[in-house]
Amino acid sequence: MSKREVPGIRRYDAPAGGWGALKATAQAVRQQMTALEAPLVLMRTNQPAGFDCPGCAWPDKEHRSTFQFCENGAKAVTWEATNKRVTPEFFERHTVTELLELSDYELENFGRLTHPMAYDAASDKFRPVSWEAAFARIGQVLRGLDSPDQAEFYTSGRASNEAAYLFQLYAREYGTNNFPDCSNMCHEATSVGLPQSIGIGKGTVSLDDFERTELIISMGHNPGTNHPRMMGTLHEAARRGVPIIVFNPLRERALERFADPQDVLEMATFRSTPIASTYFQVKAGGDAAALKGIMKALLELDEQRGGILDRDFIAMHTEGYEALAADLAETQWPQIEKESGLTRAQLEQVAEAYAKSNATIITYGMGLTQHNTGTWNVRLIADLLLLRGNFGKPGAGICPLRGHSNVQGNRTVGITEKPSEAFLDKIEEVFGFTPPRAHGHDAVKTMQAMARGEAKALICLGGNFAVAMPDPEQAFAAMRRLDLSVHLGTKLNRSHLLVCKESYILPVIGRTELDMQASGAQSITVEDSMSMVHASAGRLRPASPQLRSEPAIVAGMAAATLDHSKVDWNGLVADYDRIRDLIERTIPGFDGYNERIRVPGGFRMPLPPTERRWPTPSGKAMFSVFPGVRENYEPWADDVLRLITIRSHDQYNTTIYGLDDRYRGVFGRRDVLFMHPADMAERGLEHGDLIEIQTISANRALRLGGITVIEYDIARGSVAAYYPEANVLVPLDYIDEESGTPSYKSIPVRILRQETAQAA
Repeated sequence: MSKREVPGIRRYDAPAGGWGALKATAQAVRQQMTALEAPLVLMRTNQPAGFDCPGCAWPDKEHRSTFQFCENGAKAVTWEATNKRVTPEFFERHTVTELLELSDYELENFGRLTHPMAYDAASDKFRPVSWEAAFARIGQVLRGLDSPDQAEFYTSGRASNEAAYLFQLYAREYGTNNFPDCSNMCHEATSVGLPQSIGIGKGTVSLDDFERTELIISMGHNPGTNHPRMMGTLHEAARRGVPIIVFNPLRERALERFADPQDVLEMATFRSTPIASTYFQVKAGGDAAALKGIMKALLELDEQRGGILDRDFIAMHTEGYEALAADLAETQWPQIEKESGLTRAQLEQVAEAYAKSNATIITYGMGLTQHNTGTWNVRLIADLLLLRGNFGKPGAGICPLRGHSNVQGNRTVGITEKPSEAFLDKIEEVFGFTPPRAHGHDAVKTMQAMARGEAKALICLGGNFAVAMPDPEQAFAAMRRLDLSVHLGTKLNRSHLLVCKESYILPVIGRTELDMQASGAQSITVEDSMSMVHASAGRLRPASPQLRSEPAIVAGMAAATLDHSKVDWNGLVADYDRIRDLIERTIPGFDGYNERIRVPGGFRMPLPPTERRWPTPSGKAMFSVFPGVRENYEPWADDVLRLITIRSHDQYNTTIYGLDDRYRGVFGRRDVLFMHPADMAERGLEHGDLIEIQTISANRALRLGGITVIEYDIARGSVAAYYPEANVLVPLDYIDEESGTPSYKSIPVRILRQETAQAA
């Protein structure tokens, strides 16, 4: 029997990339910019004299004049460089209540913010305010709080090194380490787990390593949508015959086959390149079991044949191997198979391939980190690499895939709620004030403090904080309980509209735009996911003469807040070289900062594990022991499924460019649940039925109804729905306890037919 037709759901057979990507790019340009200006802007993307793409953090392959943007990069650029404007007249026509009725897509699609605005409760509208008046009032409210720890300072991953450094300096001179940031919601498990294993919370590979590797293991990410420029790297590796083994619950088109839009032959012949040599659909939340299974099989191979493990490396560079081996011996195959959703034979196949490879890279994304076992997942990947010495040699290493273009750089320059004593000592030495030593709030703790009424002020350096967070019922109410909210941004979003006693929207110069200060045109810097720091300089005329740069706005707020400040805020903004000089004086690895960013491509931050140096307490890399699989970690009833929240192809984090997700065959809608046909049949569901999703939670009833279930090639026991709409199903306290990362990708749920749920 054929499936019923469902509006907006149809098969998409083309490869990822190719002519479909070019068509989508052209549509994005046509909707946001003129045909004359768009090519000039796009040609400056990721160029030595241009600006860094405001999208993903994948590094640039070349530093000369080649096309260095992808479809989603073009969407990010044109979304920012749009001709549409949100002016004071716009706000005069719309109340906040009216605007909140619109979708997130509609809100951002109105265009660029042009003037600083303050909320007027009497009219329920935002009204224009001068910069000086806004700064003065923000400073007055912050000075009036009972404690600096009642203020929260949130950072988006698109903020530059310069803006982020000033932001942390502002908050620490004010007196708090409350630094929720977007990394808390994505790769905090990396920042916590990798230092325990190898001494540093960053990846260890370069693009050159991808050209020399013999095996790539790809876990928990969808590069075609979330870091599309990586597809060029995988495309080249696949064409060289490098095996690419994929672990992912959903079949993703970009991991199956890809046509490079910059490959003339593929475009002319309508051909594509297979990417994954083997594709394993691991169950959501089953990654730890799969990794333990691969390692268990590897140790069994070593017992049978010998010479599989790099025992010299293990003896010289690691500690904890014996405990790991004992744990793997006690972990039983039936439990591994049940929790991973994969067979012993499949995991042994991976172990065989890994044993043959002399140089292996493991890449991973939020499909590994956004779990309540996120930190363990990261450490288990490091364990697998350590067993064969895959650190500190060409073509090998670990590759966490960061999202936002400078989320890694923000952390490097001090955006962390857990600063090191050495960093705080340097701040005190250079600036002459005593920074707070107590650890502050991460993103979840910030929202919980707001919900309890303990946090009174929130300053957001970009982002869409409330929408990005789990549990909007709690998060939205918490935003409204504040005394003060301040949002720096380029475009209107829902968090701006969750107004409190006093709310401000402060419009910023975008990555694509000219940043002119007292000393002339400025460059900012960013750090990509491979620790390369390079300059970025926009050239477009700012969307409004009223716009100010992020460093200038941070400095303006700081000067208005801090009486007798030790920092020359105006002097730093006049010339960003002065900010970079201070970064160099306070943070290791930035030697010759200003000189080195003027070299095309910039410079790489120190990565000791690439030299087989391990900045851990023991001076060695550390194996870990995760008992969860062996001890039947967090069992659920048989009718419970694991929900994964996912992004569509027309989306970047909370920014929704359009309503299509063409690689998955979804067009013009987002209200769907992806589900395996067998799981549907067990529940009496058919393709196209209306269903309700219910979270298994002891504390509250979390539900999402009016969703259409569709058949999809996804691992049994796993379902998927779009983020951020499905955040209503994610409890705020359902986190990885070690890193605090919300478990967006392993939510226990039940699926009920809509009428059944309503009757209950």
